[in-house]
Amino acid sequence: MSFHHRAVPIVLAAVLIDSIGFGIILPVLPRLIVTLSHVGLEEAARIGGWMLFAFAVAQFFAGPVLGTLGDAIGRRPVLLCSMAAFAVDYLLMAAAPTIVWLFLGRLIAGAAGAVYGPANAVLADVTPPDKRGATFGMMGAAFGIGFIVGPALGGLLATFGPRAPFIAAAALAGINAIWILALLPETMRSEQRRPFRLRDAHIFAAFRPLFAAGNAKPLLLAAFLWQLAHMVYPATWAFFGEIALGWNEQTIGWSLAISGLCMALVQTFVTGRVIAAWGEERAVMVGMLAGGLTFLGYIFARETWMVFLLIPLGAFQALAFPSMNALLSRMTDPSRQGALQGGVAALNSVALIMGPLILTQALAFGAQHGFRAGNFVIAWALAFAALSLIEWRVIPRIAKAAA
Repeated sequence: MSFHHRAVPIVLAAVLIDSIGFGIILPVLPRLIVTLSHVGLEEAARIGGWMLFAFAVAQFFAGPVLGTLGDAIGRRPVLLCSMAAFAVDYLLMAAAPTIVWLFLGRLIAGAAGAVYGPANAVLADVTPPDKRGATFGMMGAAFGIGFIVGPALGGLLATFGPRAPFIAAAALAGINAIWILALLPETMRSEQRRPFRLRDAHIFAAFRPLFAAGNAKPLLLAAFLWQLAHMVYPATWAFFGEIALGWNEQTIGWSLAISGLCMALVQTFVTGRVIAAWGEERAVMVGMLAGGLTFLGYIFARETWMVFLLIPLGAFQALAFPSMNALLSRMTDPSRQGALQGGVAALNSVALIMGPLILTQALAFGAQHGFRAGNFVIAWALAFAALSLIEWRVIPRIAKAAA
């Protein structure tokens, strides 16, 4: 039905708003934590890690609930409630008088941010099977654009105070909620709905396929370690910029925006060509090597210009994730592809929970003992371990299977 087509831009806008809202607060979060908790930046980094932990745990458990709820009552009310919750959450954080309010806000944002399952379901409802790959690619592009725009906008709005980006994010989420209410059609037919059962709305079943991964287990471990290392950016970048380099909110915002832009350019113009020319095995090693060298560079960077020179090199780590996904699909039985991807998503969720906690504590511990890049030491070690697994365990197994 033709009216379903207008669901696509509305859902993409919801994803865009979500990623802008996440990125817009990153430049000001360290200063707001310092203001509300009356601690130094090092201790604020620890608190920020626990806040991201709370966010990730809420998203981890809310994701299956929202997905199952969408199958029961429809996609539209779930998306509408999630976007309305975002608006309330950002207003709550803008008015937060204590650090407890910020934690509450992050819990709400984590639960509401599990909107990607229902959003993907809408796109699947309205898109023919042969076009879904391209449509889901548009969702990834929307997220990437949001993460470029969000930090830059947050840095600019910070000139009006540390709470201004939260007010802007609340306004964007509120406008999008109104747009969903007025224009988004329900894309799930009533005969397709099934009753909501709490026993279906849990995450743990998604881990089951990982135990039958066979030859793919070393690659899954490498992917997990790499995801942990990659969390150094969203979890610690803003704190690292202030602690190690004395950055203000504007510099943090622009550094994140430039990093996101470089990553998007590599994903768009380089990744496919490199994989086609060199194969997934070499591409994943190049991506991890670029990421590891960048982490190492940040350990020794003492000036802002050094960091900005390293950002384009770090963008080539964008080769790693798609190459690993392609390798996983080759090493797994065709009948288990869907289940395995669910297991990978669950594994990534664990990394999103563990990574911020480990990396922020490393940054704070190092800074309190005169070393200001403990986060990147851990990230480099994780990347080195992942690259070693690829070199010594994964590639030999692929070569043996091909022989």
